[in-house]
Amino acid sequence: MEDEKDVIFTICKYIYTNWISKAESQREFASKCGIEESTARRIKNIALGTSKTDYNMSLRTLIRICKKQEISLEFFFANINT
Repeated sequence: MEDEKDVIFTICKYIYTNWISKAESQREFASKCGIEESTARRIKNIALGTSKTDYNMSLRTLIRICKKQEISLEFFFANINT
């Protein structure tokens, strides 16, 4: 099993690379997904390696993001390592 920090980094990197970086802004992404802008910023900072990976993203946050991206959690987890 991967180290917990590696899993967190992989999840954040996938979200940042595929969605946050392509959004007009962090604020726009956060608003669209119904999450706090600080959460989007934390995800970005972990993905870019400018923040510690001690962030424990809630399942509710991940569900909101996936719902707005119109994907299932199953699809998300099947694709985070690709």
